[in-house]
Amino acid sequence: VRKPGRPLSVRRAVSGSAFLAAMAAHLKKRVYEEFTKVVQQQPHEEIPAKKLRLTKPSKSAALHIDLCKSTNSTEALQYLLQFAKKPVEAESVEGVVRILLDHYYKENESSVRLKIASLIGLLSKTSGFAADCIIDDVIIALNNEKSHHVLAQLLDTVLVIGIQLQDNLPLSFRLVEIGCKNLADTSHMVRNKCLQLIGCLGSLDKPVMKELENLAARDVQKIISDSFTDQDPRVRTAAMKAMLQLHERGMKLQQIIYCQACKASSDDYEQVRSVAVQLVWVLSQLYPDSIVPIPSSNEEIRLVDDAFGKVCHMVNDGSWLVRVQAAKLLGSMRQVSVQFLEQTLDKKLMSDLKRKRSAHERAKELYTSGEFSSGRKWGDDAPKEAVDTYTVNLINSGACGAFVHGLEDEMYEVRNAAVESLCMLAQASASFAEKCLDFLVDMFNDEIEEVRLGSIHALRKISCHIRLREDQLDTVLAVLEDSSRDIREALHELVCYTNVSTKDGIHLALVELLKNLAKYPTDRNSIWKCLKYLGSRHPTLVLPLVPELLSTHPYFDTPEPDMDDPAYIAVLVLVFNAAKTCPTMSALFSDHTFRHYAYLRDSLSHLVPALQLPGRKMVTVSDSTKLALSEDSSRHFVQQSLDRVQNIQHLDAQGAQDLLKLTIRDLQRLGELQPELAGIAEFSATYLECQLLLMKSLQEKLWNVAAPLYLKQNAMAAAAAKKILEHTYKLEFLYSGLESRHVAIIHHMRLQAKALQLILTARTTRGMETLINMCETFLQEIETFPRYFASELQYLQESFVEKLLEVMPRLVACKPAEMVKILQTTLRHSNFLLLELPAQVHRASATIIEPTGESDNPLRFTSGLVVALDVDATLEHVQEPQTTVKVQIMYPDGQAHIIHPKPADFRNPGPGRHRLITQVYLSHTAWTEPCQIEVRLLLAYSSSWSRASSLSAVCRAAWNDSMDGLPQTDSVIEGTINLSKHVKVYLMPKPARR
Repeated sequence: VRKPGRPLSVRRAVSGSAFLAAMAAHLKKRVYEEFTKVVQQQPHEEIPAKKLRLTKPSKSAALHIDLCKSTNSTEALQYLLQFAKKPVEAESVEGVVRILLDHYYKENESSVRLKIASLIGLLSKTSGFAADCIIDDVIIALNNEKSHHVLAQLLDTVLVIGIQLQDNLPLSFRLVEIGCKNLADTSHMVRNKCLQLIGCLGSLDKPVMKELENLAARDVQKIISDSFTDQDPRVRTAAMKAMLQLHERGMKLQQIIYCQACKASSDDYEQVRSVAVQLVWVLSQLYPDSIVPIPSSNEEIRLVDDAFGKVCHMVNDGSWLVRVQAAKLLGSMRQVSVQFLEQTLDKKLMSDLKRKRSAHERAKELYTSGEFSSGRKWGDDAPKEAVDTYTVNLINSGACGAFVHGLEDEMYEVRNAAVESLCMLAQASASFAEKCLDFLVDMFNDEIEEVRLGSIHALRKISCHIRLREDQLDTVLAVLEDSSRDIREALHELVCYTNVSTKDGIHLALVELLKNLAKYPTDRNSIWKCLKYLGSRHPTLVLPLVPELLSTHPYFDTPEPDMDDPAYIAVLVLVFNAAKTCPTMSALFSDHTFRHYAYLRDSLSHLVPALQLPGRKMVTVSDSTKLALSEDSSRHFVQQSLDRVQNIQHLDAQGAQDLLKLTIRDLQRLGELQPELAGIAEFSATYLECQLLLMKSLQEKLWNVAAPLYLKQNAMAAAAAKKILEHTYKLEFLYSGLESRHVAIIHHMRLQAKALQLILTARTTRGMETLINMCETFLQEIETFPRYFASELQYLQESFVEKLLEVMPRLVACKPAEMVKILQTTLRHSNFLLLELPAQVHRASATIIEPTGESDNPLRFTSGLVVALDVDATLEHVQEPQTTVKVQIMYPDGQAHIIHPKPADFRNPGPGRHRLITQVYLSHTAWTEPCQIEVRLLLAYSSSWSRASSLSAVCRAAWNDSMDGLPQTDSVIEGTINLSKHVKVYLMPKPARR
């Protein structure tokens, strides 16, 4: 029975909403129960986390897929060629080699097998790969190979692996056995590789290890020498090269090889003769005093003399390459007898090198022949002293006059080699130097500049053994008209060390040098230096020429010459240097000569010596040593100054600054007085100046100022920090001879300057991004420091860096503001690092000789075009000037151009010295009047200080296949340092005509 009430539809709606409400309440209750349920777990052992290793796709799998896809040999070869261009990691090499060998056994085409063999050889060179795991497979493939080309390539691969595993003696003997086994192959390529294999891995030592008892001890020299007579010249060449390889590895060659090498020197092929000459030379150095017989006679001579004759004979070879090699080898054969040495300068065979029969031997021969004197001819039985035609020559007639032939050769390379060898032999023998003098002087007229220059240098090297006659001096001085600056300056240097025999020779040399000065005014300094040495070496020959040179007269006054004339200065330099050891010469001087001496002594002190002149006091050598400090005492003074500065920590700020200022002044003054210690004194003074600037920047009264005064204080400190950085770069790159601890101290000072810059930036910068970047960069440099200077940290105790490394975890975790406070406190309380003196320090410097900057005549050129400016400079103690020295041009409008000289513009006249002779091209728009430009030399440097930190970041991200997303840190700081004083040159660009 239905109860009365609401309609059915209403009751259904109410019941539905109630159901939904009930369900919502139930779900809510379950959710609360899940999030509030407390679960208590029983303790159990922690399961170690699995490490995830990301690997790159296997190269061997990719190669296997490519080779399987190939349908013929041509496609396989293309895949192999493409694979050869891709790098392979060390851990993948073995798998790749296995895939290649599997395909090698299946392949029928020899070209593909050849490429596979080549690839295996290249892969075995991969660093970090142990090639001993594949050598057995390669040997199996080699033993089964029939193609000569592939077999030769497999032998080359075996050689590459064997060289890498030379310490494995069983393997070396095994590979040598393989080489000996294949020496009977019909292909010259295979025999060549076998000989190369034996030469690189063979040994004369008998095997002493148990593993090698079954292997026969082979005489590798006998095996190689048997191939000297091979029918193929390429094999003969390879055999001799293998013998030389044994010698280079320290194995003493047997003397019996000498006869075979001499026979090979007359081979029909150029390559064989070239290697044979080297082999003859090697044996002559190993057995110089051994006795060898002369062919077709009973005579015997020393092996080195016989070898010298053989090499001399090769100077006439048909190949110019063999002639060059033979001419070069002659210079190193210094144990040769004198008569053989002198025979190289005469094309006719000397009597000393002919074996003449005695009268007793001739009579004995006549008696044994059964012939007696008939008496019909007068004196037919008298002893004959003339040389008989039947004599024995101790040297081949073709070897006579070897140097004469070499100096007259049509190829300049042969002539140049002959000049070098002639110089080397003449340096060791004074008598030979005198005999070869005319030949070297004749080479001054050679058509090739390189040969002329070589002969000038050769004559300078042997100048201590020779004395030039007037005719020889005339030939030498004629070269002064050469247009080449290098030739003229080399000749000036030759004249410096030449011994002249007569006063007419001195007069001739002076006249020719003055002609050179008039024709080439840029040679002024070189000529003055030449006359300085010429006068000091020949004072007695200059003395009778003084009245003529100075134009003096015993009764009449002569006009006073012009002191601006370079020729007159050249004459005075010659006379004053001769007067140094000739005290009677000063009596021939006129009054104006004494005045000119005083002027030149002050202006050109490096060319004019101190003289004892009448009425003038001269500082003698003993007085000068009393006045000047000795080098040892000066070094002690520098060390004492640095030790005194060490105690500035115990002084007040003002007293410490005053002590630093006095010490810097003393060191700078010492550097001016003692040129030998200028490098050490200036280096120490610059370092102390950095410390002074840092101390001034960290004064208490400057940091405890009100905010409105920050600007002035920051400007002073910022300028000091910038100056300290400049000084540290000078200390590191401008001075040579520094030890690693000195470089560490310099970098420590640079870090202090950068910390000061960071503190100043934090006080003035409002934005946080810039400060955060600077803090990150500074932390990277602090982390990098101990990696660079791990062994030098012992010299940095209680220093700024050591204190920072102690609080490094705190620095990494703190905020920039707190980090700045820590840096400021640490910087102000860090100790002064004592600088110990280096053993020898040289400061790099440069002096511009040309342009002089004295001319008032401007260089005129049309605007838009260029004008060439000659630059001549001397460089002292500059390391690698070809890459570091630049020329800077500063124009009046502020433009600066930097020119990179060519490497060929640098000369190296001596150790630690370089010469720069170049041309720079100038151009500018039109000017209304002439203006001066500044020319100076710069030293470029590149400091890769934070390179280690950037490399560590790369290593941390090395697991990632792609490194494109890595932040690239600018880790290289480049800049320039002034190397010379500037020289001003007048320039006048004029407008172009229309």
